[in-house]
Amino acid sequence: MRALRRFSLKREGSGRWLLLAFVPLAAAWLATMFAAAAAEPLDRKTPEAEGLPRVFLLDAQTLAATRGRVAAGAAELTAAVAKLRGEARAALETGPFSVMDKAIIPPSGDKHDYMSLGTYWWPDPDKPDGLPYVRRDGEVNPEGEMYDRKPLGEMTAAVETLALAYYLTGHEPYATHAGRLLRTWFLDEATWMNPHLEYGQAIPGRMTGRGIGIIDTAQLARLVDAVGLLGGSPAWPVADQQQLQTWFGQYLTWLRQSKHGRDEAGAANNHGTWYDVQVAAFALFVGQEEIARDVLRQVPGRRIAKQIEPDGRQPLELARTRSFDYSSMNLRGMFELATLGRQVGVDLWNFESADGRSIRRALEWLIPFATGQVPWTHRQIHDVAPERLAPLLRRAAIVYQEPRYQSAAGQIAGDPAERMHLLWPEPAAKRQNTVLRD
Repeated sequence: MRALRRFSLKREGSGRWLLLAFVPLAAAWLATMFAAAAAEPLDRKTPEAEGLPRVFLLDAQTLAATRGRVAAGAAELTAAVAKLRGEARAALETGPFSVMDKAIIPPSGDKHDYMSLGTYWWPDPDKPDGLPYVRRDGEVNPEGEMYDRKPLGEMTAAVETLALAYYLTGHEPYATHAGRLLRTWFLDEATWMNPHLEYGQAIPGRMTGRGIGIIDTAQLARLVDAVGLLGGSPAWPVADQQQLQTWFGQYLTWLRQSKHGRDEAGAANNHGTWYDVQVAAFALFVGQEEIARDVLRQVPGRRIAKQIEPDGRQPLELARTRSFDYSSMNLRGMFELATLGRQVGVDLWNFESADGRSIRRALEWLIPFATGQVPWTHRQIHDVAPERLAPLLRRAAIVYQEPRYQSAAGQIAGDPAERMHLLWPEPAAKRQNTVLRD
């Protein structure tokens, strides 16, 4: 199989290179997967068996209901669907993207290896060659665009848009191009990315890669949901699905066993949160539910109780130069973990420590700042963007059945055609009330 291949791993500090054969790891992974499959009850209904998309961060039944409303011409979704179609048409003109497109060659000498630059690291102005780079927290070095993080983001965004547009409208060209983008980045031998991040967020003059770089692939947790929306399209056959799951199985193994992965698993801030999101989402995608359940069971004590104060503050995120951005970004990761928890029977939405630390408390703490009731006094070198909290408020309104959250989301959402109206629609009762008032 094409995806079962060798790749180089850099052992930090050793100065030596080892070529690792992946076949033993793959065999171990397959054995684990088969054991897990054998342990599953035979009468368990999968989303696919019920005619639903195979998604993990999104709600399959809600998506199916939205598709039905779109097909029926629901007036309240007209603007959102029109905007989505426009974005999908633009996405048809993008890519394909590949790690092979970068001009820079990774330390391994293999351009199939992903590489990115430390986001906030810049040449030292006091050194003739700029080395070693120095940190300017919150200030993004544009040199990073020469590496792989930007095309990865563009590929992911395009596939998400195309897949959602395909699922809701049935327009096959959207699925065709999404499949092409996925095959180019992950499956085609000439252009694929090796399944590891040894060179993520490198710092010139200091290190060739760091565990911190793993946050670059947090967006792939959304991408595996997008793949689920392509199910049934002839543009995304079963063979491609299986090969992509093999790729993510390899990447999951690397995340859990590599030094970089272990470092990121131990991170106390948003990096630890988003590491857990990736491991849980990828484990579900490749059918290793027990790995996902084990990670999610540890979230209450390992993430929520340690990162959120009893009043809802997130001190490690407030210490950053973009404190509102990082507080909302980490909370979004917590929301993703809570959503994944529902897949395996772990309730994170309602967890609360003895002294009151919880996901909901963190959201409550941010609301007055997002709605403008209270000025943001923590360090924020860029303008506060309260609209980042709108999708979280919409999701919280649904989970907690709290109208106050929906009201707050309406205050800060801005664009009425925001995609959240398709992914997390307003409750049916409210839509009915709107119709009656009209």
